[in-house]
Amino acid sequence: MVRNFNLVIEHQCPQCGAPADLKETDRLFVCEYCRVNSCLLPRDYFRYLFPKSVSAKKNLLFFPYWRFKGMLFSCLPTGIEHRFIDLSCQAVESAYFPTSVGLRSQALKLQFVSPESEGRFLQPVLPLRKALRIYEKRFNTMMSNPTFHKVFIGETISLIYSPFYVGSKLYDGILDKPISSILPSNFETSLSTEKRPGQYLRFIPALCPDCGWDLNGRAESIVLNCLNCNSMWLSTGNGLKKLKFGYIPGKESNNVYLPFWRINADITGIKLQTYSDLVKVANLPKAVQKNWNDIEFNFWALAFKVRPQNFVRIAQQITFKQPQEISFSKISHADHYPVTLPMEEAAQSLKISLASFMKPKDFILSELQNIKIRPKKILLVYIAFQENHHELIHSEFHVSINKNMLSLAGNL
Repeated sequence: MVRNFNLVIEHQCPQCGAPADLKETDRLFVCEYCRVNSCLLPRDYFRYLFPKSVSAKKNLLFFPYWRFKGMLFSCLPTGIEHRFIDLSCQAVESAYFPTSVGLRSQALKLQFVSPESEGRFLQPVLPLRKALRIYEKRFNTMMSNPTFHKVFIGETISLIYSPFYVGSKLYDGILDKPISSILPSNFETSLSTEKRPGQYLRFIPALCPDCGWDLNGRAESIVLNCLNCNSMWLSTGNGLKKLKFGYIPGKESNNVYLPFWRINADITGIKLQTYSDLVKVANLPKAVQKNWNDIEFNFWALAFKVRPQNFVRIAQQITFKQPQEISFSKISHADHYPVTLPMEEAAQSLKISLASFMKPKDFILSELQNIKIRPKKILLVYIAFQENHHELIHSEFHVSINKNMLSLAGNL
């Protein structure tokens, strides 16, 4: 049985009020009743709350927790280590409240925090960056080797509020049971960060900003397309941003287009500007051709999430091929796998990708901190993979991706 790491959020359609359940990965909401499509645009990160117990009729106090889910990659002398992380920690340091939400985020449905949410809300005091350093420190203590580079990729960060109420003791607002001994007399006055919630989330119609046509995409995709005016749009906190895109078409009819970010970057600390440089840096079993000095080197990064152990492998295989034949034709009507990894996250993976193929390993890893990579131009490219019963295959690039692996990526 596959464990589900996604939060489930109770929601009402902003158009007709019909109830619905959303996954935390959803960015496009399609109402089953009124059929209106809406884009979810958080101001910065999503904020959720656990509903109170029906029997808890008290003045509720909502305590905040940072919740982090993502992939951590670390470059060690032994190679690249990776792990999937799903953790929560207090956003206000307190000895009286639980240290995390535990398994509740996976077992209970949540709701979006809004100005209409009833109760008292404590604001986070622990900055998000400090919380991330706490996560890093936890995993650094588990590693005996020095770490040359580490980075979080594809992280989902949210703030979860859990309900409590105060009597002679502190009570859990979900279980309606005490969780602490007698509280000090100044406990209430110590809660100095209380503040009413604001408007953190917008729902806007999923309509093309250029022509007003309905935008298409899967629920979890951060990129939607318009078949009417042949455009693609990236969902951001400020609205929809137009994207340049291209295709590497396939020769077969049963194609699925997987999205990748082609990233051209300034690289200092190592000579890696052309395909000829790549062959030398990666020590590929090829004789360098003169015309390879005219082929500009680009990183290729995944625009979709997969398990950490597959993330680097697939990016490396496409990067080694350095695809050149990119078409800027109309949007294909073939199946498009959703874009779930933003370009900013993909850009953070470049040094990990570099470390995965540079030779010799011992020298490269020790010099990794001195290598700087600054992305300049980023293009979304859909590559056609042939679909069979179990896999998506690109025979020319020698890449195969298990379909079950992609289905499991929905939990990331």
